[in-house]
Amino acid sequence: MKFLLEVDMGDKAFDGDAVGELGRILRYWGGNLHHYDLKPGAGSVVYDSNYHEVGQWSVITTAESWAAGGES
Repeated sequence: MKFLLEVDMGDKAFDGDAVGELGRILRYWGGNLHHYDLKPGAGSVVYDSNYHEVGQWSVITTAESWAAGGES
């Protein structure tokens, strides 16, 4: 299985603070990791510091990764 995190930083990469914003997203998600059952099918929306939807995370099987054109 694979854990996937996809974040759209927008055309301006979070208005020039991509490092700060991505760090905040990763700290928030990592701090709440214990709330999630990390098995295939799990996933949720990812929000930036302004509570705008900017991506998603998901847990998929290797077969799903191949079907989507990904690598294993």
